[in-house]
Amino acid sequence: MAFPESVKNEAKFIATLQHILQDDFFEIVETGHMPFPSLRETVPQMIKTAHMDLTYCGHSLLFAADANINAIEEDERSRAVAVLKGGIDEANEFGALDFQFLSRRFDPNTIDKHLDALVCSTIELCEYAKQKGDMPVCLEIFDHDIDKRSLIGPSHLAKRYVEAVKEQVDNFGLMVDCSHIPMLHETIDASLDPIANHIIHAHMGNTIIADPTHRYYGDTHPGFGYPGSENDMEYLAEYLQKLLDVGYLDRCRRPVLSFEVKPQGDEDPLKVVANAKRTLRDAWRIVESKGDE
Repeated sequence: MAFPESVKNEAKFIATLQHILQDDFFEIVETGHMPFPSLRETVPQMIKTAHMDLTYCGHSLLFAADANINAIEEDERSRAVAVLKGGIDEANEFGALDFQFLSRRFDPNTIDKHLDALVCSTIELCEYAKQKGDMPVCLEIFDHDIDKRSLIGPSHLAKRYVEAVKEQVDNFGLMVDCSHIPMLHETIDASLDPIANHIIHAHMGNTIIADPTHRYYGDTHPGFGYPGSENDMEYLAEYLQKLLDVGYLDRCRRPVLSFEVKPQGDEDPLKVVANAKRTLRDAWRIVESKGDE
């Protein structure tokens, strides 16, 4: 996401990954389905050489196949499950720490049926993943009515969903993203408190939603502090403090906490990444100063 040109050819992809791997600020890199077949062997080896970890994002698989994992129609739901099972295979091949996916669009008039379908699909994915190894499955919470218009979604639905899934499987959890919380019209407390015990991955990012006519309105992940955006250092500090308070962040262990930022227009990707790193450092200083009070 931070280097959108990387998917256009293999050389750009390798050069981008080299930049991330050589930056010792980072300890984990998120990847997804490889856009070029030869990368399936090259990329995991590069990451291993750098002594980094990786996680696998399956979102693009659903987008590319126009597949709906929470479709009420059984044929469509099964097709989406099959698509993501292919991603689980690739993620296991890479040695990923987790496999991520997202829920898709829904009819508000049949929301309970969509939720049942999503629970069914998720259990099937978790059982499949367990046959392959110990890699957990993770659903990322997205906006409900602005951009991706995903079923999950608002905290009350996320809570119903994750509890239903975990009644039957134990290798599942949720990913939260501070760029999606404003799009859900929720506060950080309201968004995270109901699902605090189920968080296994956290994203840091930003969004523009105040002006629906804005060129980059919605889930575009601008850099922190972008003009007209929602999130900057203070918001990120509040988010980090909440993750500490609920026990996700811990000074004795290192759970997954990663950036999702993207250049807007012709912005330089390297500057956007530097923005994220500086913002995190500044936000953490705020958290640390409050801890010393």
